[in-house]
Amino acid sequence: QVQVVESGGGLVQAGGSLRLSCTASGLTFNRYEVAWYRQAPGKEREKLSCIRRSGRSTYYADSVKGRFSISRDITESAVYLQMNSLKFEDTAMYYCAADVYGCSVSNLGRFAYRGQGTQVTVSS
Repeated sequence: QVQVVESGGGLVQAGGSLRLSCTASGLTFNRYEVAWYRQAPGKEREKLSCIRRSGRSTYYADSVKGRFSISRDITESAVYLQMNSLKFEDTAMYYCAADVYGCSVSNLGRFAYRGQGTQVTVSS
């Protein structure tokens, strides 16, 4: 059974940093492109970033460009989202999702695998 798990969320003050992790079991994670999404109450789901199997990031949303950084550790079979200079408006549930061609997928619902999310709350 495939399971994708996000971790690292929590409560942080504005201006602070968090690093989210995404790991998976039941599949060879390094063979998949992985994306991070977020959704805040009453707002549309937003694709934040995506990283290819090679480790080359391909996309950052304008809202996080320059503040967030995606990376992957092949040896750990994990993908990370480093979030710096956090703002109140970054408060949301954050999801990671994996698909063979995930960086070409815009809709989170079309990813083959996705996690249950980790909550990030930024206090102003």
